[in-house]
Amino acid sequence: MYYTDRGIEELNQRRGDEEVTLAWLADRLIEFTDVHPEFEVPIERLATWLARLDDPED
Repeated sequence: MYYTDRGIEELNQRRGDEEVTLAWLADRLIEFTDVHPEFEVPIERLATWLARLDDPED
């Protein structure tokens, strides 16, 4: 596991059995960027990537 994957692994271990909606996730991402505005660009890129996963043009 890479150092950068530690948060992802922790998320999976702690909350991996939970079911959430995309609306819930979007609300958490908004909260995160409100508290940490320096991460707005990567969070926006992640959100856009997730939104367009099934888009054949991307």
